[in-house]
Amino acid sequence: MTAAQTPPGTDVPTLLVKIFGKDRPGITAGLFDTLAAYAVDVVDIEQVVSRGRLVLCALVTSPSAGGSGEGDLRATVHSWADSLGLQAEIISGTGDNRPRGSGRSHVTVLGHPLTAESTAAIAARISGMGANIDRIFRLAKYPVTAVEFAVSGVETEPLRTELAPLAQRIGVDVAVVSAGLHRRAQRLVVMDVDSTLIQDEVIELFAAHAGCEDEVGEVTAAAMRGELDFEQSLHARVALLEGLDASVVDKVRAEVRLTPGARTLIRTLKRLGYQVGVVSGGFTQVTDDLKERLGLDFASANTLEIVDGRLTGRVTGEIVDRAGKARLLRRFAEEAGVPLEQTVAIGDGANDLDMLNAAGLGVAFNAKPVVREAAHTAVNVPFLDTVLYLLGITREEVEAADGGAEEH
Repeated sequence: MTAAQTPPGTDVPTLLVKIFGKDRPGITAGLFDTLAAYAVDVVDIEQVVSRGRLVLCALVTSPSAGGSGEGDLRATVHSWADSLGLQAEIISGTGDNRPRGSGRSHVTVLGHPLTAESTAAIAARISGMGANIDRIFRLAKYPVTAVEFAVSGVETEPLRTELAPLAQRIGVDVAVVSAGLHRRAQRLVVMDVDSTLIQDEVIELFAAHAGCEDEVGEVTAAAMRGELDFEQSLHARVALLEGLDASVVDKVRAEVRLTPGARTLIRTLKRLGYQVGVVSGGFTQVTDDLKERLGLDFASANTLEIVDGRLTGRVTGEIVDRAGKARLLRRFAEEAGVPLEQTVAIGDGANDLDMLNAAGLGVAFNAKPVVREAAHTAVNVPFLDTVLYLLGITREEVEAADGGAEEH
């Protein structure tokens, strides 16, 4: 709710005017036109419309005792509401709304579906910590239901720590971020590529052309689970590609499948002035192409060595591994002029963990258990653009920017 610029003191009489009923144009104007006759000041307003039913709340100063007083106001408001088939409730009190507690956070809950049981569990845990839910707002109704709780009275980190295991247990995704102007500031979003930005593991696409897909896939899975050193596994897998004709690069680029919602995510972020980058344990032969196609600001990956038109089975340059991804996040942030706490990192594998933990918000996207447990938040639906809801961007805003066009 938006407080008046000069709120009354705590001892000033005020009235909370609540209007309920079927929504239609002109109700808000009609209420305040009715109140205007009593020369009251507006302290606060909030209006919600759900399935065509309106709840309008107006906190106003009480009219002066002389002339048309509170009794006349009550009678007039009730008469006006009755004439429109609405209900009115007027509650006397003093002063403004009580101040919100210190420690303010946005708690975003994603459900597919979002059940009453899971909503009750989240709300109960918040209140059990001594926090208060000040407002609830729906961000999206499809392809997932996303709602945002404005919470005060407890610091962000303890709230995040408390809600994360609960979310896993009840089968919803929960993100907790601190409130404040920084949420609207320009940000940098950096994501992993394989099984995050795209649906594929690039090295497995190369391996399919070399006839060693199963062998490479086993090593990749073990590395992503954190069971093998990434650099050693990378060299072992790339060695199996020795002798492949370089023309396979174009074939692999054509085979790459973007994750549903990837274009919407990037397009929306760019429209908002965000900078977007990718870091990958895969190969520049693919990430450079993605950077150009998607209009990314940054991209870094390993590079397959090609000599005399064939893959040598080696990589060149600095290895992009777990530590390397976090290092690149910091480098991109410095080049973008964005504080590290205003960065968002998205990934699915164990080699993304350092990056996820270094970012202001680390999002585990359809990730392995070890990653879900360590990241700030997890998204377990197959739509990459649901990350937008974690940033407070609504589905309606995305659709309005796209002129109603949808992409998943």
